[in-house]
Amino acid sequence: METWKADDGHAPTKFKIPKPIDTEPSAAVTEAISAARIEIAKMGSPPEDGQPLSPMGRLFHKPESNMYIVSIVGTKSWIDPDHFKLNIIPFYIYPRFNCLQVPDESSEDAASSANLRWAKAEVDLEQHIFTRYIESKYMADGGADKYIEDFLYELTKTSIDMSKPLWDVHILNLSEPTSQGAMAVTIVRFHHSIGDGMSLMSFFLSLTRKASDPNTPPSLPVLFRKPAKRQSKMRLAWWFMSFIWNTLVDVLTILATAFFLVDTPNPLKGPEDAGKNPRRIMMRCLSMDDVKLVKDVTKTTINDVVMGATEAALTRYLNRRYGEENKIRKNGNDDNLPKTLRVRGAILFNVRVLPGFQPMDTIMEKRSGAKWGNRVGHVLYPLKLKLHDDNPLEYVYKANAVMNRKKASLGSYFSYYFGNFIINTFGIKVCRINYRMCNLFVYHTQTPHSSPSHIMSAEN
Repeated sequence: METWKADDGHAPTKFKIPKPIDTEPSAAVTEAISAARIEIAKMGSPPEDGQPLSPMGRLFHKPESNMYIVSIVGTKSWIDPDHFKLNIIPFYIYPRFNCLQVPDESSEDAASSANLRWAKAEVDLEQHIFTRYIESKYMADGGADKYIEDFLYELTKTSIDMSKPLWDVHILNLSEPTSQGAMAVTIVRFHHSIGDGMSLMSFFLSLTRKASDPNTPPSLPVLFRKPAKRQSKMRLAWWFMSFIWNTLVDVLTILATAFFLVDTPNPLKGPEDAGKNPRRIMMRCLSMDDVKLVKDVTKTTINDVVMGATEAALTRYLNRRYGEENKIRKNGNDDNLPKTLRVRGAILFNVRVLPGFQPMDTIMEKRSGAKWGNRVGHVLYPLKLKLHDDNPLEYVYKANAVMNRKKASLGSYFSYYFGNFIINTFGIKVCRINYRMCNLFVYHTQTPHSSPSHIMSAEN
């Protein structure tokens, strides 16, 4: 039985975690690793070697904004560790996956996260990939789904050792299936300083192959834009004025939030040190057919439907919590929400020149418009929490209207370049991602077909 030591002083847990299966890599894996190391040696030092972390990379090492990207994938059959390692050898080749983040000894404050730099290292897969067999006795309470949620919760209490590249993989081969029929679950964890979601998704797509031809990489989705209709000068002038106005509103809102504008205290809002707390990731499945049906009826996007459903869920949750706090309902009215309630989310946009997923060869080019790294800006999304039980589609229409305004704005570009300017000018010590200002962070990655992906995390 393995015991994980929490990094943040949380109480020891009674959660049972079996030790990783200790197996020697097969001859095929050893041979592939040797070939990869020879290839890396021919390539010479990676461009990152000796270079300081980017401003965003340094910010992600601050205690209040220390972030990891966690990806969870389920498969219907067990995963063979050797086969997995054999197909993950590309992790060796790309620089961010074989580099350490070490203090810059030439700096006066070498121990600070503000002075980390990249340093080439040799990757030992045995220190990054951990395979466990989860017997039924470990899943006595709540089955496989509950066990995976608890495992993820314990994982969020720990951080990856800085003595190795900041990524790891946990393979859980289950003795009984999850509610969705998965017999194995793979949890991949990266420190956010390695790259953002767009970079990592492009990388993962480069590892996949077509089911019809296992030797051929998949065709990447192409961003489709409808042909622009000829607009009158009056309509173009109105669009330009709206664009300027939306940008001005977003810029002023971001600046106001950075200095003084805070959200209303509410059950969603966590304390100052909420960023240090472990996170429980709850897994719920939605029918994509249902989402597409709502999208077609409302003539919006999948993104709008997801945002509308999220806002509806948060509204009902807060309404219930305020009702419990009040313990009575005034005049039989079911609406327990305060009339003056400011709740906002931070939506992160991909600010690269080339949108959507790009081939890894394009991303790794020196002057690429889809360069690897953390290239995200944010805008603030106002959650106007109001019950619409008579017509739930109002949440989707409202989300569509707000997102259309956010897309027709340069607010995300302002936040990205202004943030970099502040960090480079005044240093990382005076900068922080201000979690106490807003309740939620919504990760919005601009993907093809206007179907952004969203991940929400509450502050508590």
